[in-house]
Amino acid sequence: MRQKGLGKGLNALLSEEAVINQQNEGIRFVDINEIEPNYDQPRKKFDQEELNELMLSIQEHGILQPLIVREKGNKFEIVAGERRYRAARLAKVREIPILVKDFDDKQVLEVALIENIQRSDLNSMELACAYSLLMERFDYTQEEVATRVGKSRSEVTNIMRLLKLTPDLQQKLRDEELSYGQARALLPIKDIQLQKEAAEYIIAHELTVRETEKYVQGVIAKAEKSEEQAATEARKRMQAVLEEALGNHVFIKEVQEGLQKSLGTKVSITQGKRKGKIEIEFYSNDELERIISKIK
Repeated sequence: MRQKGLGKGLNALLSEEAVINQQNEGIRFVDINEIEPNYDQPRKKFDQEELNELMLSIQEHGILQPLIVREKGNKFEIVAGERRYRAARLAKVREIPILVKDFDDKQVLEVALIENIQRSDLNSMELACAYSLLMERFDYTQEEVATRVGKSRSEVTNIMRLLKLTPDLQQKLRDEELSYGQARALLPIKDIQLQKEAAEYIIAHELTVRETEKYVQGVIAKAEKSEEQAATEARKRMQAVLEEALGNHVFIKEVQEGLQKSLGTKVSITQGKRKGKIEIEFYSNDELERIISKIK
């Protein structure tokens, strides 16, 4: 049986009011070296400027909200709050507040994903990978993913279509060289090289999403026209070959019938690409002499 979505619970868990209410319910300070990041953290890119700002805030006010963690061996694995953890390291904080929760692997991934979604911290490519991880690891359908993270089925489907892009275009999306709208517009281009060239053009000319969509329509139309022209040329070449073969066949048949009539015996003519042969049948020495005399 599926667990209920964690979105609402996490919202309460991470609010300042919840932190105050839980002061006597398990929050404690531990050495920062006892904490390690979550390998499956959906967010892969942390903005350095934002981390520096948070570092300054921590140096002045301390860490106002504890990290949500779970025990892992003799250390604690971050479930929610990795940005605070990274900023605390920059601020050279020695001890950090934590709230230990008994989460399984599924809950850890969901909480980390939902935390980032609710705070709009994930870019579209990170979202696509996180949704895919939920489906692969826990056998969720897209409908179930949508329910768990509080999104519509169509939103989840559209985001996951980004995984069809080539790895280098996915990286451009992570690096924010391409926007989500631009990347979606590129998906109908099936030819990988054309898709790559289109992306480079879009980036170089700083096209808007609307301009990108119009440009991609042109690229697809031109490609379809080229394919149609190539198919037409191929048909013409095939027709020419067939006509030539048919013409040769008729000519050889006429020659073969003429020789048979002239020599009064069975004649076979076969033709290859570079050479051919004529076979004249005879059934006695007298018939052979007769054929030779006719040829002379």
